[in-house]
Amino acid sequence: MNPSSSRLRLLLLGADSRLHQALSQCLLVLGIYLAFAVGQHVEVIVGLLDEGDSWRLTAWNLLGGFGFYALLRSGLTLRWNSAGARALAIPQSLWAMVGIAWSYAITGPARGSVILIMLLIINFGMFSLTTKQARGLAGAALAMLGVVMLSKALTEPGRYDPRVEAVHFAFTGIVLLSASMLAVRIGGLRARLEQQRTELRQALQHIQALATCDELTGLTNRRAAMERMQQELAVRKRMEPLMSVALIDLDHFKRINDTHGHAAGDAVLRRFADCARATVRVGDTMARWGGEEFLLVMPATSAADAMRAMERLREQLRQQRFDDIAAGLQLSFSAGVAECLGPGDLEAAIERADHAMYQAKHGGRDRAVAAPGRSPAQVVAA
Repeated sequence: MNPSSSRLRLLLLGADSRLHQALSQCLLVLGIYLAFAVGQHVEVIVGLLDEGDSWRLTAWNLLGGFGFYALLRSGLTLRWNSAGARALAIPQSLWAMVGIAWSYAITGPARGSVILIMLLIINFGMFSLTTKQARGLAGAALAMLGVVMLSKALTEPGRYDPRVEAVHFAFTGIVLLSASMLAVRIGGLRARLEQQRTELRQALQHIQALATCDELTGLTNRRAAMERMQQELAVRKRMEPLMSVALIDLDHFKRINDTHGHAAGDAVLRRFADCARATVRVGDTMARWGGEEFLLVMPATSAADAMRAMERLREQLRQQRFDDIAAGLQLSFSAGVAECLGPGDLEAAIERADHAMYQAKHGGRDRAVAAPGRSPAQVVAA
C-alpha cells in the first residue's frame, strides 16, 4: 500500500483496528445512499417523483449515514458499550428502514423496487445481529411497509391500487421471511465460530501455560527461566553485577518422600512454591529447576542483596506450618548465590551457584552461601 493510500485509510478508518470493519461498512452504506439519491434524481427528471420529496428523503438518508459514521469514527461506541460497533447495528437498520418506508410512500409507480432495498438492510445486519434481533428487524420492516401500503391504499387508491399493494405486501412478507431465516442461520454459524475462537484461545493459553509453567507448583519452569534470564541480560550491555541467581534445594526432601509418601512430598513442594511467591520481590522470578531444586532470578541485584533475599525466604519458611501434611514436619533449604556479569557468564553463574549450594549442604544445611565473584576480564576471557 502506497503512502497516499495509507494516509487516506488512516483518515477514514482511524487507528483502532476494532472499528475498521464497521467503518468500512458505514462508508459502503454511504455510497449506497448516494447512489440511491442519484436514482431518485433520475425519477424526478422523468416525472415519477416530486423534487421536494426527493431532497427531504435524501437529507434523511445522508444525515443518518454521515451521523452513524461520525459516531463510530469518534470511538465513543467503544466507551459506551463493550460490543462496540455492534451496539449501533439496530439503530442503523431502523434508520434505514424508515427511509425505505418513506421512499415507498413517495415513489409511486416505481415503488416495487424499494422492497429489494429492504432486503439489502437485512443482509447487512446478518453478521452483526443475534437471532432474536434479526427476526425482530424483519418484523419491524414488514410492519413499516405494511402501514405505508395500507395508508396509501386508503388515501390514494388511484395511485396505490389496493390489489397491487396486497400483492406487494405478500411478496414483501415472503422476501423478508426468507431473509430473516437466512440471517438466523448465519447468526448461528457466527455464534459457533465465536465459540470455537474462544475455545481455541483458551486452548492456546493452556498450551502456553504448559510450556512455561511447572504443572505441580505453578512456578516458571526451567526452560522459561532460561529464556527469562537471557532476555534480561540481552538488554544490558555494561559489565557489572547485572543479575544474581540463587539455586535452592529443599533439605532432606528424600526423607519426606520415604517417610510420608510422594503425595506429601508434592504437597510440600506446592507449599514451598506458595511461600516463595509471597516472599520474592516484584520483578524477580522463582522457577522450579528440577525435583526439589528451585532457581530464583534476581535482575539488577548484587550477591549481597541476593543473600538478604535468601534470609527473608528462610525466615518466611520457618513461620510455615506443615502439620496438615505430616505431624511435626519442618522444612528448610540450602541455597547457593552467584552474581552474573553478562550473557557470556550465565551458564557459569548457574554452575557457581550450584557449587555454593553444595557448600551450604556440606556446611550443615539450612543456610545460603555466596559464590566467589568473577571479574569482567574473567568473563571476557571465558
